Amino acid sequence: MRSAAPAVPLDVPPPENVQVTLGDVMLWGVLPYVVIAVLVLGSIWRYRYDQFGWTTRSSQLYEARILRIASPLFHFGILAVIAGHFIGLVIPQSWTRDVGISEGLYHAMALGIGLIAGVGTMVGIVLLIYRRRTTGPVFMATTRNDKLMYVVLVAALFAGLATTLISVFDPGITDYRETVSPWFRSIFIFQPDIAAMTAASLSFKIHTLWGLALFAIWPFTRLVHAFTAPLQYLFRPYIVYRSRGKRGAPGAVPPRRGWAPVGTPDRDRKGVPPQ
Repeated sequence: MRSAAPAVPLDVPPPENVQVTLGDVMLWGVLPYVVIAVLVLGSIWRYRYDQFGWTTRSSQLYEARILRIASPLFHFGILAVIAGHFIGLVIPQSWTRDVGISEGLYHAMALGIGLIAGVGTMVGIVLLIYRRRTTGPVFMATTRNDKLMYVVLVAALFAGLATTLISVFDPGITDYRETVSPWFRSIFIFQPDIAAMTAASLSFKIHTLWGLALFAIWPFTRLVHAFTAPLQYLFRPYIVYRSRGKRGAPGAVPPRRGWAPVGTPDRDRKGVPPQ
């Protein structure tokens, strides 16, 4: 995301005049659909054949002090990051302008909120990695799959923060709402705007490629648990306890000592006095 800055000439030609190469077609026209196919089909395969592995493999039992801080930081931060990406990529520039949000105000808000969310997420993931590396039982439970997931996730987060900071010090950077956003929306109508993405700045392209890599490995890592997060817990009713009923009421079961006989066949034989 970029900060509010005075309009300057773009150092790249407008999207309609960009020369699209075969590499651009493969990266921005073919690769997104390959990633989507891997994400969807991989998730279906994982759910059908690895439901017991569809879990975060919680390690809270081994260490909870750092986890109590790192986990909320990461999860709440990543939710804010996802919300920011949704607003920036899905909502067209004209919509925010129509509701009275100027470009300067939008970018200032995006920069402030984006930096807070990004830094919080990065601090959370760094603490989680530190905990996993320094806590013996947690480290022993770490697989190669987990290590790959952490590398790609940290790289995607770092690329996003770097893009935000670069946009602060480089006011001539291309506006992602005029390049990356139209390309992103065009993917879902099966008319990828390759020229728009080709005109984007290099930092946005790197961040996008790391994001695609993250989604490609998503179904095969512990990140898949995000698809079945127990959101229903937020809306479930309070727990209702049944009353035992009054003693002596019709149909009420009389109280019994915990050590009283339960009426097994050997105790119910004739001639055996009750204890």
